Amino acid sequence: MATQTSAPATGLREAKKQETRQLISDHATRLFIAQGFEQTTIAEIAAAARVAKKTVTNYFARKEELALDHQEEFATSLARTVAARHPGESALAALRRAFADATAAQDPVAGFSGQEFARMIADSPTLTSCLHGLHEQREHHLAQTLAEITDAQPDDITVQTAAGLLGTVHRVLFHRIQALTLAGRPDDEIARVIAAEAAQAFGLLEPALSDYATA
Repeated sequence: MATQTSAPATGLREAKKQETRQLISDHATRLFIAQGFEQTTIAEIAAAARVAKKTVTNYFARKEELALDHQEEFATSLARTVAARHPGESALAALRRAFADATAAQDPVAGFSGQEFARMIADSPTLTSCLHGLHEQREHHLAQTLAEITDAQPDDITVQTAAGLLGTVHRVLFHRIQALTLAGRPDDEIARVIAAEAAQAFGLLEPALSDYATA
Protein backbone atom coordinates (compact mmCIF):
# COMPACT_ATOMS: atom_id res chain seq x y z
CA MET A 1 0.00 0.00 0.00
CA ALA A 2 2.83 2.42 0.79
CA THR A 3 4.19 2.06 -2.73
CA GLN A 4 0.77 2.75 -4.27
CA THR A 5 0.22 5.98 -2.31
CA SER A 6 3.75 7.34 -2.51
CA ALA A 7 3.59 8.12 -6.22
CA PRO A 8 0.58 10.48 -5.99
CA ALA A 9 2.09 12.12 -2.90
CA THR A 10 5.38 12.65 -4.71
CA GLY A 11 3.53 14.04 -7.72
CA LEU A 12 1.61 16.43 -5.51
CA ARG A 13 4.79 17.68 -3.85
CA GLU A 14 6.46 18.23 -7.22
CA ALA A 15 3.40 20.07 -8.50
CA LYS A 16 3.43 22.30 -5.42
CA LYS A 17 7.13 23.03 -5.89
CA GLN A 18 6.57 23.94 -9.53
CA GLU A 19 3.63 26.15 -8.56
CA THR A 20 5.75 27.97 -5.98
CA ARG A 21 8.63 28.35 -8.43
CA GLN A 22 6.31 29.80 -11.07
CA LEU A 23 4.71 32.16 -8.54
CA ILE A 24 8.10 33.53 -7.51
CA SER A 25 9.21 33.86 -11.14
CA ASP A 26 6.02 35.68 -12.15
CA HIS A 27 6.31 38.21 -9.31
CA ALA A 28 10.01 38.71 -10.02
CA THR A 29 9.37 39.40 -13.71
CA ARG A 30 6.60 41.87 -12.86
CA LEU A 31 8.91 43.76 -10.50
CA PHE A 32 11.86 43.68 -12.90
CA ILE A 33 9.72 45.16 -15.66
CA ALA A 34 8.18 47.78 -13.37
CA GLN A 35 11.32 49.04 -11.64
CA GLY A 36 14.31 47.47 -13.37
CA PHE A 37 16.35 44.34 -12.75
CA GLU A 38 19.22 46.08 -11.02
CA GLN A 39 16.93 48.04 -8.72
CA THR A 40 14.82 45.07 -7.57
CA THR A 41 15.94 43.14 -4.51
CA ILE A 42 15.39 39.51 -3.53
CA ALA A 43 13.62 40.75 -0.40
CA GLU A 44 11.11 42.67 -2.52
CA ILE A 45 10.46 39.60 -4.64
CA ALA A 46 9.95 37.43 -1.57
CA ALA A 47 7.53 39.95 -0.11
CA ALA A 48 5.54 40.15 -3.34
CA ALA A 49 5.32 36.35 -3.58
CA ARG A 50 4.59 36.07 0.17
CA VAL A 51 7.41 33.62 0.77
CA ALA A 52 10.60 33.77 2.81
CA LYS A 53 13.70 35.24 1.21
CA LYS A 54 15.37 31.86 1.74
CA THR A 55 12.62 30.22 -0.29
CA VAL A 56 13.45 32.46 -3.25
CA THR A 57 17.15 31.60 -3.11
CA ASN A 58 16.37 27.89 -2.69
CA TYR A 59 14.51 27.90 -6.00
CA PHE A 60 16.77 30.38 -7.79
CA ALA A 61 20.45 30.32 -6.84
CA ARG A 62 21.18 33.53 -8.75
CA LYS A 63 19.07 36.61 -9.28
CA GLU A 64 19.56 36.32 -13.05
CA GLU A 65 17.73 32.98 -13.02
CA LEU A 66 14.60 34.78 -11.89
CA ALA A 67 14.58 36.82 -15.09
CA LEU A 68 16.02 34.25 -17.51
CA ASP A 69 14.44 31.08 -16.21
CA HIS A 70 14.89 28.96 -19.35
CA GLN A 71 18.68 29.07 -19.28
CA GLU A 72 19.31 25.32 -19.52
CA GLU A 73 16.80 24.92 -22.33
CA PHE A 74 18.39 27.82 -24.21
CA ALA A 75 22.01 26.69 -23.69
CA THR A 76 21.37 23.13 -24.92
CA SER A 77 18.81 23.87 -27.64
CA LEU A 78 21.14 23.72 -30.65
CA ALA A 79 22.96 20.63 -29.40
CA ARG A 80 19.68 18.80 -28.77
CA THR A 81 18.39 19.69 -32.23
CA VAL A 82 21.52 18.35 -33.91
CA ALA A 83 21.56 15.19 -31.80
CA ALA A 84 17.94 14.50 -32.83
CA ARG A 85 18.37 15.31 -36.54
CA HIS A 86 16.48 13.17 -39.04
CA PRO A 87 18.15 10.39 -41.06
CA GLY A 88 20.03 11.93 -43.97
CA GLU A 89 19.75 15.40 -42.44
CA SER A 90 22.84 17.53 -41.84
CA ALA A 91 23.41 19.58 -38.72
CA LEU A 92 22.74 22.74 -40.72
CA ALA A 93 19.49 21.39 -42.19
CA ALA A 94 18.27 20.29 -38.75
CA LEU A 95 19.00 23.66 -37.18
CA ARG A 96 17.48 25.51 -40.10
CA ARG A 97 14.28 23.44 -39.85
CA ALA A 98 14.09 23.87 -36.07
CA PHE A 99 14.57 27.62 -36.29
CA ALA A 100 11.82 27.89 -38.90
CA ASP A 101 9.49 25.99 -36.57
CA ALA A 102 10.48 28.19 -33.60
CA THR A 103 9.86 31.33 -35.64
CA ALA A 104 6.44 30.11 -36.75
CA ALA A 105 5.59 29.31 -33.12
CA GLN A 106 7.06 32.65 -31.95
CA ASP A 107 9.05 30.73 -29.36
CA PRO A 108 10.51 32.80 -26.47
CA VAL A 109 13.69 30.70 -26.62
CA ALA A 110 14.22 31.98 -30.17
CA GLY A 111 13.86 35.56 -28.94
CA PHE A 112 10.12 36.31 -29.01
CA SER A 113 9.83 37.79 -25.53
CA GLY A 114 7.52 40.79 -25.84
CA GLN A 115 8.55 44.44 -25.76
CA GLU A 116 8.52 44.95 -21.98
CA PHE A 117 10.66 41.88 -21.34
CA ALA A 118 13.07 42.78 -24.14
CA ARG A 119 13.42 46.27 -22.71
CA MET A 120 14.07 44.87 -19.25
CA ILE A 121 17.02 42.87 -20.62
CA ALA A 122 18.35 45.70 -22.77
CA ASP A 123 18.31 48.11 -19.82
CA SER A 124 20.19 45.74 -17.51
CA PRO A 125 23.97 45.34 -17.88
CA THR A 126 23.76 42.20 -15.73
CA LEU A 127 21.12 40.49 -17.89
CA THR A 128 22.81 41.59 -21.11
CA SER A 129 26.05 40.00 -19.91
CA CYS A 130 24.23 36.88 -18.76
CA LEU A 131 22.58 36.51 -22.15
CA HIS A 132 25.95 36.88 -23.85
CA GLY A 133 27.26 34.06 -21.69
CA LEU A 134 24.28 31.87 -22.57
CA HIS A 135 25.00 32.30 -26.27
CA GLU A 136 28.57 31.18 -25.61
CA GLN A 137 27.34 28.18 -23.61
CA ARG A 138 25.00 27.25 -26.46
CA GLU A 139 27.87 27.28 -28.93
CA HIS A 140 30.01 25.22 -26.54
CA HIS A 141 27.31 22.55 -26.14
CA LEU A 142 26.86 22.49 -29.91
CA ALA A 143 30.59 21.97 -30.44
CA GLN A 144 30.57 19.05 -28.01
CA THR A 145 27.71 17.38 -29.85
CA LEU A 146 29.28 17.97 -33.27
CA ALA A 147 32.50 16.39 -32.01
CA GLU A 148 30.63 13.33 -30.76
CA ILE A 149 28.65 12.71 -33.93
CA THR A 150 31.62 13.24 -36.25
CA ASP A 151 34.09 11.24 -34.12
CA ALA A 152 36.32 14.28 -33.76
CA GLN A 153 38.03 15.95 -30.84
CA PRO A 154 36.17 18.90 -29.24
CA ASP A 155 39.05 21.22 -30.15
CA ASP A 156 39.11 20.07 -33.79
CA ILE A 157 39.21 23.16 -36.01
CA THR A 158 36.35 21.94 -38.22
CA VAL A 159 34.15 21.31 -35.18
CA GLN A 160 35.00 24.68 -33.65
CA THR A 161 34.45 26.55 -36.91
CA ALA A 162 31.15 24.80 -37.68
CA ALA A 163 29.85 25.44 -34.17
CA GLY A 164 30.98 29.06 -34.40
CA LEU A 165 29.23 29.64 -37.72
CA LEU A 166 26.02 27.93 -36.67
CA GLY A 167 26.03 29.63 -33.28
CA THR A 168 26.63 33.03 -34.85
CA VAL A 169 23.66 32.73 -37.19
CA HIS A 170 21.40 31.97 -34.24
CA ARG A 171 22.91 34.79 -32.20
CA VAL A 172 22.39 37.31 -35.03
CA LEU A 173 18.81 36.21 -35.58
CA PHE A 174 18.07 36.30 -31.84
CA HIS A 175 19.34 39.87 -31.57
CA ARG A 176 17.44 40.80 -34.73
CA ILE A 177 14.20 39.56 -33.14
CA GLN A 178 14.98 41.53 -29.99
CA ALA A 179 15.73 44.70 -31.97
CA LEU A 180 12.46 44.46 -33.91
CA THR A 181 10.62 43.79 -30.65
CA LEU A 182 12.13 46.87 -29.01
CA ALA A 183 11.14 48.88 -32.09
CA GLY A 184 7.52 48.01 -31.34
CA ARG A 185 6.92 45.65 -34.23
CA PRO A 186 4.19 43.03 -33.55
CA ASP A 187 5.25 39.39 -33.23
CA ASP A 188 3.38 38.27 -36.36
CA GLU A 189 5.26 40.85 -38.43
CA ILE A 190 8.57 39.98 -36.77
CA ALA A 191 8.00 36.30 -37.56
CA ARG A 192 7.45 37.09 -41.24
CA VAL A 193 10.56 39.28 -41.43
CA ILE A 194 12.74 36.78 -39.57
CA ALA A 195 11.55 33.83 -41.65
CA ALA A 196 12.84 35.56 -44.76
CA GLU A 197 16.05 36.77 -43.13
CA ALA A 198 16.75 33.35 -41.61
CA ALA A 199 16.47 31.73 -45.03
CA GLN A 200 19.07 34.17 -46.31
CA ALA A 201 21.35 33.76 -43.27
CA PHE A 202 21.29 29.97 -43.24
CA GLY A 203 21.69 29.97 -47.01
CA LEU A 204 25.07 31.65 -46.62
CA LEU A 205 26.30 28.55 -44.77
CA GLU A 206 25.06 26.04 -47.34
CA PRO A 207 28.25 25.95 -49.47
CA ALA A 208 30.39 25.05 -46.45
CA LEU A 209 28.09 22.98 -44.23
CA SER A 210 25.35 21.44 -46.35
CA ASP A 211 26.82 17.92 -45.94
CA TYR A 212 28.53 18.33 -42.59
CA ALA A 213 27.50 16.04 -39.71
CA THR A 214 24.82 14.27 -41.73
CA ALA A 215 22.92 11.55 -39.89
